[in-house]
Amino acid sequence: MRAAQITALDGPDAVRVAEVEEPTGDDDAVVIDVHAAGVAFPDALLTRGLYQYKPDLPFTPGAEIAGVVRSAPAGAQVSAGDRVLGLTMLSGGMAEVVALPAERVFALPDSVSFEAGAGILFNDLTVQFALRTRGRLAKGETVLVHGAAGGIGTSALRLAPALGAERTIAVVSTEEKAEIARAAGASDVVLADGFRDAVKELTGGRGVDVVLDPVGGDRFTDSLRSLAVGGRLLVVGFTGGEIPTVKVNRLLLNNVDVIGAGWGAWTFSHPGYLQEQWAELQPLLASGAVPAPQPEVYPLEQAAQAIASLENRSAKGKVVLKLR
Repeated sequence: MRAAQITALDGPDAVRVAEVEEPTGDDDAVVIDVHAAGVAFPDALLTRGLYQYKPDLPFTPGAEIAGVVRSAPAGAQVSAGDRVLGLTMLSGGMAEVVALPAERVFALPDSVSFEAGAGILFNDLTVQFALRTRGRLAKGETVLVHGAAGGIGTSALRLAPALGAERTIAVVSTEEKAEIARAAGASDVVLADGFRDAVKELTGGRGVDVVLDPVGGDRFTDSLRSLAVGGRLLVVGFTGGEIPTVKVNRLLLNNVDVIGAGWGAWTFSHPGYLQEQWAELQPLLASGAVPAPQPEVYPLEQAAQAIASLENRSAKGKVVLKLR
């Protein structure tokens, strides 16, 4: 089978498409013919050996897939021929065939394409976890979203209203990215340069209830200052490169929280959590209450360029590889 492989820790340019052996899977595995695979920021980190997970070279990146079940064990919730989504969680997804544990395979709604499906799990489940489980999002609250034109950002804009938010304020770096955020459903869009003052004006000086931040870097302090009394800043990642620090006296001023939202680690320590998440998300997607993502789609042969778009922050929304 064909698969994208990281052959050296020299960045996305070292990604190659190669012929590798198909996984056979054990008796408990669901074997899936992959039609599309999601691309995420950890894939870019993996190309440079900067992620906490460091597999031996060469290896295949990719945390999420969409495809058709080739075979499934007795008792699995899916059967041969079913359209499905699946999570590798760490690597292996950018390949024509994967074998996954049954608990990490989910039925793909008929209304969602393979390409859109491959862009759902990693980002949407991360955002759902951040807003619902860690952020305690309540009905009627306002959510500020950094990196709003990226995969996590557009996911937050799609999901937050269905999870109770009354208003979403998107923070983007350029006017071009503002259009992407609006298309994803943002109530308001502001530029990163001067966003604190813009948010103050938009909220009449009150501030926002929740900040979802996958960027980090130098905007962190102004994010804290943009919170309303009792607000929560959700730390999702650091695509800006710099890991900020918190002067904890700022937390006292308005009784605000800084909350880590590490979805992957949570799923490993909470068996059954993925199924709980999908039980909430699947009907929202099937009914259209949460629109499916509209990803940028690259062919497998352009896996290096797709991963590079996450590293250089040129990606517009979710990025997906098409394998079939």
